[in-house]
Amino acid sequence: MSRLIIRKVAVLGAGVMGAQIAAHCANADVPVILFDLPAPEGEPNGIANKALAGIGKLDPAPFASRERAQYIETANYEADLARLGECELVIEAIAEKMEWKLDLYARVAPFLKPGAVFASNTSGLSITALAAGMPVERRSRFCGIHFFNPPRYMPLVELIPTADTDAAMLDALEAWLTTRLGKSIVRARDTPNFVANRVGVFSILAVLHHTARLGLSFDEVDLLTGPRIGRPKSATFRTADVVGLDTLAHVIDTMQATLADDPWHAYFKSPAWLQGLIGKGALGQKTKAGIYRKQGKQIQVLDLALQDYRDSGGEVFPDVEDILKLKSPVEKFAQLAAHPHPQAQFLWSMFRDVFHYCAVHLGAIADTARDVDLAMRWGFAWAQGPFEAWQGAGWAAVAGMIREDVEHGRAMSDVPLPDWVFERAGVHSPAGSFSAAEKLLKPRTDLAVYERQLYPDRVLGEAPLERGETLWENAGVRLWRRADQDARIGIVSITSKMHAIGDEVMDGMLEAIARAEIDLDGLVIWQPAPFAVGANLQQVGAACRAGEFDLLDKMVARFQRTSMAIKHAQVPVVAAVQGMALGGGCEFAMHAAHRVLALESYMGLVEAGVGLIPAGGGSKEFALQAHAMAQRAAGGDVFPYIQNAFQTIAMATASKSALEAVQLGFASAADDIVLNANELLYVAIRRARALAESAWRPPMLNPALTVAGRNGIATCEMMLVNMAEGGFISAHDYRVAKAAATALCGGEVDSGRRVGEQWVLDVERAQFLELLKSEKTQQRIAHMLDTGKPLRN
Repeated sequence: MSRLIIRKVAVLGAGVMGAQIAAHCANADVPVILFDLPAPEGEPNGIANKALAGIGKLDPAPFASRERAQYIETANYEADLARLGECELVIEAIAEKMEWKLDLYARVAPFLKPGAVFASNTSGLSITALAAGMPVERRSRFCGIHFFNPPRYMPLVELIPTADTDAAMLDALEAWLTTRLGKSIVRARDTPNFVANRVGVFSILAVLHHTARLGLSFDEVDLLTGPRIGRPKSATFRTADVVGLDTLAHVIDTMQATLADDPWHAYFKSPAWLQGLIGKGALGQKTKAGIYRKQGKQIQVLDLALQDYRDSGGEVFPDVEDILKLKSPVEKFAQLAAHPHPQAQFLWSMFRDVFHYCAVHLGAIADTARDVDLAMRWGFAWAQGPFEAWQGAGWAAVAGMIREDVEHGRAMSDVPLPDWVFERAGVHSPAGSFSAAEKLLKPRTDLAVYERQLYPDRVLGEAPLERGETLWENAGVRLWRRADQDARIGIVSITSKMHAIGDEVMDGMLEAIARAEIDLDGLVIWQPAPFAVGANLQQVGAACRAGEFDLLDKMVARFQRTSMAIKHAQVPVVAAVQGMALGGGCEFAMHAAHRVLALESYMGLVEAGVGLIPAGGGSKEFALQAHAMAQRAAGGDVFPYIQNAFQTIAMATASKSALEAVQLGFASAADDIVLNANELLYVAIRRARALAESAWRPPMLNPALTVAGRNGIATCEMMLVNMAEGGFISAHDYRVAKAAATALCGGEVDSGRRVGEQWVLDVERAQFLELLKSEKTQQRIAHMLDTGKPLRN
């Protein structure tokens, strides 16, 4: 497979989706030209400019860092089509109107670069019909490329070829999307709505049908179809509001228009209440009212019986709640089907009809059952795909229950289950996943890009993942290696709950480093997200309540010793960070020789939230950064470089991406940022090997660190006085922030004094201990442990 080199991307259509695709390309260091119609008046690129400004206000943010917007240029179809010749990939993302798309293709085709890939981001139109709008000689470089919203965060991209699409090009595009944009790819057949939307929208239609049939309320159904069954917190009807009720209706209409032969076609229509909301302009979150609306601080929900909104609430029937807590899926599904309560019948009916639908259509919409399950996990954030859930609940038993319901007219369709359902014990096995079209088990793709994913997402029933050889472990960490990657690069994984750092983790990390120095060439700190949520507050809180402050002093000293051991190990230690790296977790990463960061890395020294300051070396690392930057500046004043760190720590600021982590000083511009988190460990192992081969050596302790001292503390305190007088911070916030300033500035010493690193460590530890002894900090710790939320006292 030849490599696909994409230096620049063009996105045609600056709607919300097109603009966000452009933003994510910019996140991946790919410059973009964003096209739209010329503005009727004023700046010719006004439509695209407005779209670009608009996505900068979205939450969650499409840009991983605000400065990424500068890598997107705007253009219009009248004046700038010649610029398409600069782009190796052109993504069309205009409205879902076949005639509009075909008209645009005719206009842009003459300007495309020879060999450029042209792809449509349609959510369900026929790719073959769209390809007919391209010149014959360009059809081999044409395909569907369906991103899911929001493109930065949703991993799924469906790739849809036509009969003319060049297979090698498609493989190369899949590899590029996987590594460069961090996407998870499903190859879909060219059928209406492809895989994820076909199943996902049918699931919504099944919910709509059974909600009405059983007389349940919308908020009641959302309680049932959220985390309790492994679905997102937005569940069904809140998700519809987020997506947009007009968008949902459009997708339903597409199914109605294009799937006339579908046995469930009678259900492919928007209910009258949905049409009524759309007619009134209540389209969901984007219009601030839909199925739900916010009145003051109260969330209200549409009540069809009242024909008006009411305060949302609802509850799950106790028996149903107990059933949903069962650990055995077999028992869970059997009891739901047998229980007479409408909520239980709703859940069984919904699952039954989705299972039934997927089985009947598997051969037409997807290559294997694996593709369906992964599409639903990656595109709709289901914890399990439909075939996984069915197989886990007992394939044969559930198949029998579905057949009985179909035969007795209880299912949404009377079409029988396919014969293959009763010939198998399931669809996933170590040998592969079932293809209904080919009637055989098929293994995963052998594309080389997937060799970079050492622990890819697996479906239930697949072969277990290789765990590597354990070299040593205790209750907090496991030191291990993968001989198939590099037997002399060790991996140390934190195994505590949420990867919190307590005594057993610190002891384990120190032992792992000592062993690596003797037996290995390098060490990678890696575990699935989160990287680490900070110190074990349970241990800290218990020691505070017992008044064991000498013990806490020793604990903090050991924390500092562990951080310093990471930094000064005789082998390079690489931190592979994904998800939250907070407090002590952030400090461990800051002390590593190098960091490999997933784009979605949320790093921060957030101790102020529990009335504390960083004391595992985080303050010292910021002081070192300020010293190094001051040495290169005229005058050598360290305080300008302390000021930003002070604000970051005092406000408990955490990065919202790896790019922001670098900007905030938690990581370095020399660190690696990987967009596909599944490639994180692979890259980190190779980075550790590269460091080892380059004669890496640990940094020496700095004996002459210039600190800001009393003047720096006083300047920070001036900012705090203004905030306190304005009512923005409490008296205890003031105390905590002053302690942070004291640690960052090296304590109450003359400004510009030179001290050793251990001096700063001692100052931050002393400030940390004094805060721990305060009643208000102890209250904050207790409140966080009880509620999971910070207390402002």
